[in-house]
Amino acid sequence: MKLSDFDFELPDQLIATRPVRPRPAARLLVVEAEGGGERLRDLHVSDLPDLLGPGDRLVLNDTRVIPARLSGTRRRMTAQGPSMAKIEVTLLEPQSGGRWAALAKPLRKLKEGETIRFSDRLQARVEGIAEGQAELSFNLAATDFDAALAEAGQMPLPPYIAALRAPDARDAEDYQTVFARRSGAVAAPTASLHFDEDLLARLAACGVAFTHVTLHVGAGTFLPVKVEDVTTHRMHAEWGEVSEAAAAEINATRAAGGRVIPVGTTALRLIETAAVSGRVRPWRGKTEIFIYPGYRFRVTDGLMTNFHLPKSTLLMLVSALMGKERIARAYAHAIAHGYRFFSYGDASLLLPGRGERAAEAPGGA
Repeated sequence: MKLSDFDFELPDQLIATRPVRPRPAARLLVVEAEGGGERLRDLHVSDLPDLLGPGDRLVLNDTRVIPARLSGTRRRMTAQGPSMAKIEVTLLEPQSGGRWAALAKPLRKLKEGETIRFSDRLQARVEGIAEGQAELSFNLAATDFDAALAEAGQMPLPPYIAALRAPDARDAEDYQTVFARRSGAVAAPTASLHFDEDLLARLAACGVAFTHVTLHVGAGTFLPVKVEDVTTHRMHAEWGEVSEAAAAEINATRAAGGRVIPVGTTALRLIETAAVSGRVRPWRGKTEIFIYPGYRFRVTDGLMTNFHLPKSTLLMLVSALMGKERIARAYAHAIAHGYRFFSYGDASLLLPGRGERAAEAPGGA
């Protein structure tokens, strides 16, 4: 498999920079495997209660996106007097001892031991610089840090949105799921952004069950694949947890013959990580699972997900689930029919059919 096998042309006007409202008004392309082909239906997320029912279980990622983008000032004394420099920081993930790994721009303006001031309440000391990143220690911790970060920070929008516009107050709500609970992500599980409380209630009323898991989505989710042979690509690590209760719920659904449908590739990667033996077990740690065509899915019966970037690992994942040619046809349909792409865009419901899913050859990592 070559990286070029996962490329396609996308008109710029189909890249969504704002979500539709209300959330379930987003369009939904239903892709169902039928033999060597597929059945495509143009619906809306609000139609999910007509597509799912008793026996189906949606797996939701309850991570909470932190306002990880910060603008600050570094002050340094020189022989010519005080020197000031503006520094843009994006927090990546917490480290041991309460420190944070972060991207800083321009990094060359920083030296170890210096302090960056982000607001009257929030500042950070540069503890180290290595491999294009800075390690920061903040003057606040726990709830005090969370409160100060909420005041000073902005939502870390994906690069393709940030290149078109700056984050604003609307993104604080738009880029957060309604069931976000556990802070730690620097990118949203975007398929979940299509749900509101009313849709969740309607799904529950028609017999759909829910399981919550946590995967703190990292900035690495936007890193490009740089190798032509995709099987040699190494995934970034992200922290996640599948609780004992979550594992039991998923296993019970499968034992009863029901469908396990993750909402988003993050939830899918996590439960597949926790199901190495073919049965989901309680799991906590960092996953680097890379799913590409040839992978044998262990517990996933379907997937709700947005439309992904060309040459991305996420496009490879959906190609593994549905087949590369089928996904290529579905994406061509989506482009021809004006679906909105990427994080704030429309959604797809991918249903490979259990017989076809089980027939996939072992592969992936």
